[in-house]
Amino acid sequence: MQNTNPLKVLKYCPKCGSSQFKVSGERSLKCESCGFHFFINSAAAVAALVCDGNGKLMLVTRGVEPNYGKLDLPGGFIDPGETAENAVRRELSEELGLKIKSLEYVGSAPNEYIFSEYTVFTLDMAFKVIPESIIGLKPMDDILDYKFYSEEEINYDDIPAPSIKKFVKDYFNNERNS
Repeated sequence: MQNTNPLKVLKYCPKCGSSQFKVSGERSLKCESCGFHFFINSAAAVAALVCDGNGKLMLVTRGVEPNYGKLDLPGGFIDPGETAENAVRRELSEELGLKIKSLEYVGSAPNEYIFSEYTVFTLDMAFKVIPESIIGLKPMDDILDYKFYSEEEINYDDIPAPSIKKFVKDYFNNERNS
């Protein structure tokens, strides 16, 4: 298996194009030609915990790689200049046509998202969402389908992202304890 860590993948300076782009510490590269210093930081992403009102949680089926056909929470990357809350609203609108009545931040978890043989480290932020309605939702954008699951219906092996698996388990633990 190929190493997808940015320290191994990035070979040329993005500023000057030099091949003298060398590892400079645990999470950075520095160009020996122009001095450009690149840090590998986490990208921000959001995940929505949408309930059907009866304790079942919405999971979507991924329609894109990585993990095509696997289960996920609706959500995605936060655009530059966008708040996490607005990213949740945008992603739910783009993916399902869902409008939000209210949302509440519940926690975060790190993740690694491999795309185009390149690891993108993410900080995934989960939000509990109360939708205006769950009637007439339509899978769009990068999801194939959606379904509301009880805890007993979920095979956690079908959720490949560790952060998403954690959010789903925490959701059901909190539901049991409330």
